[in-house]
Parts: sequence; structure tokens; C-alpha cells
Amino acid sequence: MGVPLTVNLLLPLVLYYVLRAQDVAQWQALLLSGVIPAAHAVGTAVVRRRVEVFDLLVVVLLAVSAGLSAISGSPRVLLLKDAGIPAVLALWVLGTLFAVRPFAFHFGRRLGGPAGAEAAERAWRELPEFRNALRGLTLLWGGAQLLDAALSTVAALGLPIDLVPVIGKIESFAILGAMVALTVRRSRAFRDEYGIPLFGLPAPAAPRASGDAPNLTASDAMRT
Repeated sequence: MGVPLTVNLLLPLVLYYVLRAQDVAQWQALLLSGVIPAAHAVGTAVVRRRVEVFDLLVVVLLAVSAGLSAISGSPRVLLLKDAGIPAVLALWVLGTLFAVRPFAFHFGRRLGGPAGAEAAERAWRELPEFRNALRGLTLLWGGAQLLDAALSTVAALGLPIDLVPVIGKIESFAILGAMVALTVRRSRAFRDEYGIPLFGLPAPAAPRASGDAPNLTASDAMRT
């Protein structure tokens, strides 16, 4: 997690302002700083011998925005690349609402690992509240990406160019942090109400003294 975060976010930001301090033109500084995540994406694809959708998106958007910027002569076209990434991600996340399983379900399965996959599948099949909660979170995450794209577009077109890279990163991190906090809050509320988590493995049952009546949860109900 630390390496991708540094390569894709921190290094391009630092490089841009270092280049600007050396009086490199804005569009050149933006292009050169954007090469870092693109090169990382290509290198990752070569090592893994497979192309991830997000990595391909980074490379394609950089190439397209660089070409358009060279034609138009405007560095703002390169800045719009940072709005294009969340826009495409938003369309993909929201599109999973029409698939067999939404984005939040697959995200939760990855958190839970193989051991939690069976429990997640059973909950999806048998508990409507589980399905509704994950669809709701998918809608929220897709909407957050759309908001990120909209704010990035406004910043790219309206703010001073040298402010946009750092303002854009702060705005994106703020949206991401808010969504993580909201997701955790909703997940805990769901677990408290229905007795099963939205993500990961079910919490171990608390030991009870012999003779105590069993405390049935939604998870227990699905197994009966």
C-alpha cells in the first residue's frame, strides 16, 4: 500500500513543484510528473504479466491528455486527467449495481479472504438487508467518485494552475477519508442490528454459561 501511494500520489506532486521551481513550463512539469504513475503501471503489468484496468486507465488518460495538451497548448487539459480517473471509476462502480454482485460485495469478499467468501455468498442469497446495504454503499462510493471528478474539473478549469495539483490531492483525500469513515460507521451499525458484518468474517460469538438461552442473530437464522 505504501509504495503505490508514494509512487502514484506523493512523488508526482513533489516532482511537479521541483520542476516548477526550476522554471520548467507548466505543461511540461505536469507531463513529466504524470509519467511516474504511468511508468509504475507499465512496470507492474510487466512484472505481473497481466494488465490491471486501473493501470491501463492511468496510461491511456495520460497519453490522451498529453496529446490534446500539445495540440491546444493548454496545460489545463493535462489537469483534466485527474478528473477523468474518478469519472471513469464512478461509472464502473455504479455500473456494478446492474451486475450480479455490486462493487461493495466484491470489496468485502477481498477483505474477508477465502474464509469469509462462503459466509458472504450465503448472506447475499438469504438476507435482503445485506443486499440492500451493499447496494447502498456501492451507490455512495460511486457518487463520491463523481463528486471527486466534478470538483477536480472545476479546479482544473478555474483555479491557478500551480495550485491545482496540491488542492486536487487534498480534495481527493478528504473525500476518500469521509467515505471510509462513513463505510465503517454503516458496517458497524449493520453488524449491531443484524449480528453479521458487511465486510470480513463474522465476529466470534461470546461464550455463554450453560443453561443460558441462545441469542439468535440473522446469521443463525440463515443457517436454520
